[in-house]
Amino acid sequence: MNERTNEILSDLFSEKLLIIAGHYGTGKTNVAVSMSVYMAKAGHKTSIVDLDIVNPYFRMADNAGYVKQFGVRPIVPEYANTNVDMPTLPYEFYSVFDSDGKAVLDVGGDDDGAVVLATHKEKIEKSGYKMVFVYNKYRLSISDPADALQMMRDIEASSDLKFCGIINNSNLGAETTPEIIEDSVKYADELSRLSGLPVLCTTVLKRITVGIPGVIYIEDATKKLF
Repeated sequence: MNERTNEILSDLFSEKLLIIAGHYGTGKTNVAVSMSVYMAKAGHKTSIVDLDIVNPYFRMADNAGYVKQFGVRPIVPEYANTNVDMPTLPYEFYSVFDSDGKAVLDVGGDDDGAVVLATHKEKIEKSGYKMVFVYNKYRLSISDPADALQMMRDIEASSDLKFCGIINNSNLGAETTPEIIEDSVKYADELSRLSGLPVLCTTVLKRITVGIPGVIYIEDATKKLF
């Protein structure tokens, strides 16, 4: 990793909790998984928590084996990857507030998924947190930065927490090209202007090379449903 990459990651990991939130289908879980691995590689005792109690698929559970390879402790709902639809938080979740390590919280999509954060606001604030908004210009309902801004505000209202910045994770899955990512930057910058929050980085799959600053290369780690 270059010096700029290390600076970005160091800033993201400066608090005990890194909260990953945003719209459904933006690639939040892949970002969360990748950040937890980077966090562990940086020498932190790391957990990743699946806080999606809205989506019955509990996608983080599919990545438990992957993150364990890097020493990351996955915390997933008890009934993840079963046919039992019971939206409950994993008991181990509460340990992240008292442990001496750090944690990445993968939050369910939209404002509905963020409600769970408000329930634990006091503990989150006491622990210290950074909450980042994952933006994907190619997700139709937030392709317009003004719509993405409204989504940000709705999540903040539901969670009773504040975003500190934006991660531009714009992609079209397997069809993603360098040009597709590079074209998204101006939209992420416009969201930054509207929200008053910085674009912290642009996340790019390692198979793609782009000529823009502030890039964090990530693995395509999450299981695809289709």
